[in-house]
Amino acid sequence: MPAPFRRLHHVCIVVRDIESSVAYYERLGIGPWQPYPPLTEYTTLDVPDPDAFAKTQYRFVDLDNVQIQLCQPAEEDCPQRRFLDTRGEGVFQLGFESPLEAGEAAARDSGLDVLMRGRRDNGTGFTYFDTLDDAGVVWMIRQTSPLGP
Repeated sequence: MPAPFRRLHHVCIVVRDIESSVAYYERLGIGPWQPYPPLTEYTTLDVPDPDAFAKTQYRFVDLDNVQIQLCQPAEEDCPQRRFLDTRGEGVFQLGFESPLEAGEAAARDSGLDVLMRGRRDNGTGFTYFDTLDDAGVVWMIRQTSPLGP
C-alpha cells in the first residue's frame, strides 16, 4: 500500500492579514514570497463553498527543505475560516507530496474522510483529509508534477 504521508511538502499557516504576515517573515529573512497560482486553475473542485475557495489568498516561500504557505481565508464559510475563527492564527495543515489517486485511496483505506479536493486539467492538485480533531492539523496530499502523456 502506498504511504501518502511520508514526504512533507509544506506547512500552511492561517493568518488574519497576509500582507502584514509576509512583512513580518521578510523582516526575519524569510522570503521572497510569491502568490500561489490562480485558484481558478482547478477545473474539478469538491469544496464546501467554491466562492470562498476562490477568494482565499495564499503566498508561499520555498526554503531549503520545505515550503511555507500563508493563507488568509475568505470571509465566507470554509475550513480555513472556521479554523481561524475558532483557534486563531496558526498551522492549519501539513501538505505531503503524493500521487493523488493512489494516495487518496490509501488514506481512505486507513479510515480518513476527504474534506476537500481539487484537480487541474494536467493531473496536479490536492486532497485534504478530515484530520483536524484527531491530529490537531489538517493533513493533505498534493501532486505537484503533471501526469505524463
